[in-house]
Amino acid sequence: MGTVNLTEKDTEMEILRTAEIEDEKHITSLESSVSKSGFLPVFRSGSSSVIGERRTMEDEHICVDSLENYDLCESNGDYKVSGRLSAFYGVFDGHNGSDASHFIRENILTLILQDENLHRSVPKAIVSAYVKADHLFSDAESVDSESGTTALTALFFGRNLYVANAGDCRAVMSRLGKAMELSTDHRPDEPSEKIRIEKLGGSVDTDGYLDGQLAVARAIGDWHMKGSDFDSPLTPVPELREVVLTEEDEFLILACDGLWDVMTSQCAVSMVRRELRKSNDPTCCSRELVNEALRRRSGDNVTVVTICFSPFPPSIPEITLYRPRKLFFSQLSSVKKKKNNNKN
Repeated sequence: MGTVNLTEKDTEMEILRTAEIEDEKHITSLESSVSKSGFLPVFRSGSSSVIGERRTMEDEHICVDSLENYDLCESNGDYKVSGRLSAFYGVFDGHNGSDASHFIRENILTLILQDENLHRSVPKAIVSAYVKADHLFSDAESVDSESGTTALTALFFGRNLYVANAGDCRAVMSRLGKAMELSTDHRPDEPSEKIRIEKLGGSVDTDGYLDGQLAVARAIGDWHMKGSDFDSPLTPVPELREVVLTEEDEFLILACDGLWDVMTSQCAVSMVRRELRKSNDPTCCSRELVNEALRRRSGDNVTVVTICFSPFPPSIPEITLYRPRKLFFSQLSSVKKKKNNNKN
């Protein structure tokens, strides 16, 4: 593959970059402070995926800790972005079979890196790649075009992170132990999604299904629902969030709804931090989350990818909020007696 030239600015230029894309309704920018010390992440990842209580496995995922083989290179002021400092990850939760999730896993990264918008705007290239992937899947041979998939991806160029999501997978980052959600669960009954769906002629039933068929509002594939309508209520267009990593950012969790249906974002972050301090192994972290989801009786396929930004485990323990100890009535009576005795 030939060299891909990127021109996204760095450091203080994040505000200008945000202004450049604010007219794109499908892009939301997440601002973050830029490290003055020239922090650059070191990517390492681990994954775990199980069929769970389902009859078939429809999840797919991808982990590429280095894009060095893609011959990426860009001079960006105070540091140089190269393939060695770039990475890509994704979780794809399929439905109606695994054809769509497998197709996207095999093609989405190449579509992003080959998009003509990449050298001008990384966000536009990612959005364009999602839409292209959707149409390529509809034209692909030997696949079931009624198959569909959600698509959550994380693309790193140095400390610039781009999270794109279409569906109900979720990306959660740990910032000094605090869970930072970098994606929105696109369910049909989510207020903004419901408004968009109804404006395009779709409907959301009382059980939260799009046109009575699908439990997600955005997906790639599902062409039996989209037909030839370009403005289908079911859209492949992802919501994109952008952040510049700092020393406070520790790791990123990408997971399908099989995890998030039974676990909060903060619980997942706390579990990963504890496991990193124990084993410093992102694969063990992902496995722990999957096993905990199974213990909590998740009824779905469960797939988790954990991406660390440093070779070292988190050194600062998460802050535990003080909780007053609850006393039973008998204990409370005993405390009152002691107080009365002290007064006497």
